[in-house]
Amino acid sequence: MKGSQENNKEYIRSTCRLCYNGCGILVEMKNGEPFRVKGDPIHPVSKGALCKKGLASLEYLSSGYRLTQPLIRVGSKKNPQWKEIQWDSALELIAERFADTKKRYGAESIQVIKGGAKGISDVLLKKFADALETPNYTSMASICFVPGEMASRFTYGYYAVPDFDHPPRCIIVWGCNPESSAISIYNDINKAAKKGAKLIVIDPLKSRLAQKADLWLKPRPGTDLPLALAIAHVIIREKLYDRNFVDRWTTGFEQLEKHVRAYTPEKAANITWVDRDKIIEAARLYATNKPGCIQWGNGLETNLNSFQTCRAIAMLRAISGNLAVPGGELRWAQPPTENVFPNPFHHAQANTGDENHERLIYERHQKSLSRNDNLAPFARYVTPPRVVKSVIRKDPYPIRSAFIQGSNILCSYPNSRETFEALKMLEFVVVTDMFMTPTAMMADVVLPAASYLEFDSIEAPCHLPIVSAQQKVASVGESWSDLKILNELAKKLNFKDFWRDERAFLDWVLAPSGLNFEEFKDKGFLEGTKTYMHYEKYGFDTPSGKVELFPAIFQKWGVDPLPVYKELPETPFSDPALSAQYPFIAVSRKSPYFKHSRDRQIPPLRKMHPEPVVIINAAEAQKLGIKDGDIVFVETRRGKIRQKAKLSGDIDKRLIAIDYGWYFPEKKGHQLMGWAASNINILTSNDPPFNKEMGSTNLRGFLCRVSKA
Repeated sequence: MKGSQENNKEYIRSTCRLCYNGCGILVEMKNGEPFRVKGDPIHPVSKGALCKKGLASLEYLSSGYRLTQPLIRVGSKKNPQWKEIQWDSALELIAERFADTKKRYGAESIQVIKGGAKGISDVLLKKFADALETPNYTSMASICFVPGEMASRFTYGYYAVPDFDHPPRCIIVWGCNPESSAISIYNDINKAAKKGAKLIVIDPLKSRLAQKADLWLKPRPGTDLPLALAIAHVIIREKLYDRNFVDRWTTGFEQLEKHVRAYTPEKAANITWVDRDKIIEAARLYATNKPGCIQWGNGLETNLNSFQTCRAIAMLRAISGNLAVPGGELRWAQPPTENVFPNPFHHAQANTGDENHERLIYERHQKSLSRNDNLAPFARYVTPPRVVKSVIRKDPYPIRSAFIQGSNILCSYPNSRETFEALKMLEFVVVTDMFMTPTAMMADVVLPAASYLEFDSIEAPCHLPIVSAQQKVASVGESWSDLKILNELAKKLNFKDFWRDERAFLDWVLAPSGLNFEEFKDKGFLEGTKTYMHYEKYGFDTPSGKVELFPAIFQKWGVDPLPVYKELPETPFSDPALSAQYPFIAVSRKSPYFKHSRDRQIPPLRKMHPEPVVIINAAEAQKLGIKDGDIVFVETRRGKIRQKAKLSGDIDKRLIAIDYGWYFPEKKGHQLMGWAASNINILTSNDPPFNKEMGSTNLRGFLCRVSKA
């Protein structure tokens, strides 16, 4: 609905876009201005839930750190000075520089970089990259959502969504903490648990869900794959799998059965540090309490085994008979919009059936930076390490210019010092963002992006089948939406097939629904529908029409048809000598108050998490002379950072948990806002080995040491 009255107050119904969840909100208006934001109780997904970030939405809108006018750099990158310019001049300059770069060096010398998921503006960014004719489009796809999405699609043809409403009788929360990243899912899990669902949490770090769990497994970071295969071993050995489903609706079960014989609970216990009896208990609990579901997360995707770990978990869903059943893992029919939620082209690309389009995609990919990386054919993006290496080493050729949309790569890319060197070497950089960041400070042009309260849009989470209306309720300075920035810049470059304005684009997205955006605002949202037992009528959307536990196409592509565990670099197992020097294993952790490196400009959020914290086992800290609250150094072969020590009895004595994404916006003139002081990516590596299917980087599970500062 466009607006509503409640207790004589006017509300505008909209959608929060501070993260990818797309929670419904009500914006209370006072004298024509937004006064308060709260959760919308009739939103079918969030049901009135709103996290701390969403509740602080108006703080983003009015923040003194906001960028409100286009800026060009007039000082050096080492000591940047800024001059305000008009939008038309800024776009003319960017168009001129990109056209010149393309003419002199070729379109492939321009890199387009996407940050955290921003909905349909990501779709427009990929369209913009295609119009530039550059094959070099980079996102965090290789370590965020896409390994799980592609593993699901190649196993059973769809991205499975847990059916919490039924509810399930068993829930596994694996590699995520929904309280921090998806508050509505956290609430759904709690409700199901109160109704009697068994709860298994698999996470090396303690969370509130772990405290409530019937069973909490704490694997060594990066070893979720052997754990999943050991659970499959127990389920198959004890004949706890769904025989009827396996016989009728899977291919490759015999190969899987033979494959997992080697992954015994005893072997997995040695690798993962999880007690063998707990592995067996988890397998039995999941397999005998049906229906069950697995809520997985990003923690599974940031290492060498990302894609195959997700494949193994997808197989568990299948052999347990939990696909497409009430309380299990559902396929949802998508809402009637243009197929941009999610858009297959901005992450990874499978065959579209359009031969001309496929030929164009293939030919363009042959010119990309990643052409020699031997990734799986469905991974048609450039990974962050490849971008950085190409600038520094000019391999296979140098990137000259970059367009960066909402990404603070200086804090989010692995090996931040090399990323810093690459940013210094680029000839021309454009950054769009709401705030000045360390990355933006190294740009030549900075464009002020609008907050979600400042423009109309259509929003949809990448993991749930719903599209919701987002409504403009305010304006700040000269900030523009990413949609408008890209569309207007496309006009300056004389690109075809863009839109007259933002509204025309939104109407195009909604065309299959028979609604225009004005009508959609009144409706509020469009839902997909749950489909139970869809395979009984249509089969699974795979080449065989069944769940493919052993996809034949993988052999043709050089991809392991069954998941094979590979030990990570820099662990006590792979490098014992290094372990003697760096005795701790590092894992990063997500704060519930920030999204990645963003939000530290927001006073109420910063008050709740004022400084970066590293969690250390209390007994181990005592041996090192470290007390709670001490400032400590955390060090790897690549560098050293400072964070505050927080002692805990719950973390394994061999682990430390490091806050990530830190810089200090309040240090406006201090060495790019102190970007290197506490940034975990000073410690991480951008060198191989990577995940061979998707190029995922090893961002967890590496060796480090700790000392009192």
